[in-house]
Amino acid sequence: MSIASIYEPIQEGLGMVEEKLKDFARVDFPWIVEPLTYVLESSGKRIRPGLTLLAGRFYRYDLETLIPMATAIELFHNATLVHDDAVDKALLRRGKTAVNSLWGEGIAVLLGDYLFSISADLVCSIGNFRVMSLFAKTLTEISSGQLRETFNAYSWRQDREGYYEQIYSKTASLFAAATGTGAVLSEAPEEAVAALTSYGSNLGMAFQVVDDVLDVIGDEGEMGKPVGSDLLQGTLTLPIILLVEQHPQDNVLGELPEKPGDQVEVARVIEMVRNSPVVDECYQIAGGFLSQACGALEGLPDNVSRRSLLDLADYVIERRK
Repeated sequence: MSIASIYEPIQEGLGMVEEKLKDFARVDFPWIVEPLTYVLESSGKRIRPGLTLLAGRFYRYDLETLIPMATAIELFHNATLVHDDAVDKALLRRGKTAVNSLWGEGIAVLLGDYLFSISADLVCSIGNFRVMSLFAKTLTEISSGQLRETFNAYSWRQDREGYYEQIYSKTASLFAAATGTGAVLSEAPEEAVAALTSYGSNLGMAFQVVDDVLDVIGDEGEMGKPVGSDLLQGTLTLPIILLVEQHPQDNVLGELPEKPGDQVEVARVIEMVRNSPVVDECYQIAGGFLSQACGALEGLPDNVSRRSLLDLADYVIERRK
């Protein structure tokens, strides 16, 4: 199942989102045009704006409000990526040199701020107070998640409950906002808003679990970033947490606590993960979140949007980058 076929019911809407993103790169400030264009043309899978449009297609499919909302969600997402890369001093993003590596961390932070501001302005232009509130709450959630991750870097006592809280804040909250705002703007009944928000939240949890698995077993060329990036930056993800859980008497992290960022130690731990049942267990956990996501759709109309959302769940667990 390709992402293009999943997006078929919203192809026109996504095209309008792309055009709107290009419009935002045409600004009167020449010094920001190049980095802004660089970020907005680094086309990802557009999963988050796709979710807004698919969630908004169950009832009243009003592109006049859904297009600015979906665009704002994508701008918001790109702002978080630019900020994350600056904090992590990342070299690559989606196979390209990261903004902070090209223009410096200061420019990256300011560019992320600019993307946040124009996304907020777009949301306000819709004139729906509930959507504005959801957007603001999500910004708070993601910011607190990034702060928690930064302060907990190289803290080697993370457990899986703390991990779930972390990935909800940093990833799943924006997925939930994407589907929730789409549902609200389509004038969906309250039970449908709750169902679509639950779908987005659980899909986001599964997406991040798979992302963290790919960080240890994926192909660097496909992912566009070095394998083991999270562990190098002192972030314990689910595969590492489960590995520690499964060997309570062994010092599986070895000298990593004393040698943070040591590539030899990181490579050793990653090899242990690859040679253990941990990867299969992570995929089972991701599958559990996806089952909850798909289950949330059961009471919704059986239309092309629902089928696309079900197919998107399959795509998330089968992806390789």
